[in-house]
Amino acid sequence: MTNEQATDASPSVVLPCQFCGAWNRVLTSRARDRPKCGECGKPMLLDRPFPLSDETFERVIAEAGVPVLVDFYADWCGPCKMMAPEIDAFAARNAGEVFTAKLDTDRNQVTAQRFNIRGIPTLIRFAGGARTAEQSGAMRLADIERFAGIE
Repeated sequence: MTNEQATDASPSVVLPCQFCGAWNRVLTSRARDRPKCGECGKPMLLDRPFPLSDETFERVIAEAGVPVLVDFYADWCGPCKMMAPEIDAFAARNAGEVFTAKLDTDRNQVTAQRFNIRGIPTLIRFAGGARTAEQSGAMRLADIERFAGIE
C-alpha cells in the first residue's frame, strides 16, 4: 500500500487508483488538495463520486475513516441521471467530511444483490463499515445532505 507514512491524525480512506489500480491510503484532510497516487502519480479525485466495483466495494467501505455515502445507480435510469448533478455537488461540498462513492448496479450485480437493491437510485450511508441508513428515489442536494447527516 502506498501513502501510509502519513503522520497526520486525520481519518483516511483506502482506495484503488482509477488509473493503475494501486491501493492508496489518502488522508481525508487532503481530499481537496488533489492527492496523487503513490504508484503512478495521477490524481485521486475525491471531490466527486468515486466509482466502486464488486471487487473494491468491501475494502473501501470497511477501511473508511469517515462516513461513506454510496449512490447505487444505472446509466439507463432517468431518475439516476436527474440526481447525478446533486450527488456531484454533494461530493464537492463535503469532500473530506463524507466519502462519496457510486456503484453501477448493472456492472456490479453481486454487490447490488448483497444489499438487496430493488429500486434505483438508492443511497446507502455507511459508518464504521456498517450500513446506517438507506433511501431509494431521487433527491435534491438539501435532502441528500440531511440523509447523510450534514445539516
